[in-house]
Amino acid sequence: MANHKSAQKRARQTERRTAVNTARRSRVRGSIKKVEEAITSGDKNAAQAALRAAQPEIQRGAIKRLVPKNTAARRVSRLAARIKAMA
Repeated sequence: MANHKSAQKRARQTERRTAVNTARRSRVRGSIKKVEEAITSGDKNAAQAALRAAQPEIQRGAIKRLVPKNTAARRVSRLAARIKAMA
């Protein structure tokens, strides 16, 4: 347990930040999962729409440093390539 006033404040801030980051990470993962489900269902239009909704979420996660920016770019790129490959 933190003893100094500044350490107690830091602990409170960390707790709030952790909650925010958890919610953001959940939104990113959920949006990716929706795209994956649309791809597996075989509906190209639904997959494209899901990717259009997921891309800003993924990029926002990179801006907020939930994931590295290259990781976010790679995920978007691979999802787009899988959608493009659908017949």
